[in-house]
Amino acid sequence: MLIRSVEKFLRAHAIAPTSFGRLAAQDPRLVLDLRNGREPRGVMEARIRGFMAGYEAARETGRAA
Repeated sequence: MLIRSVEKFLRAHAIAPTSFGRLAAQDPRLVLDLRNGREPRGVMEARIRGFMAGYEAARETGRAA
């Protein structure tokens, strides 16, 4: 489920839910809506998962430098 991945990401990176929503989808209510049962369409889910993957990749690249 997407919300489990998002919650794990938020804990791992200490990002506020509203900040995550703004960065991932320009929607500060995104995480709250997901917690309340919102199920995003495929394109939005791919965008969110892509953001999380890109964020982690950028952090790894930053550590290696």
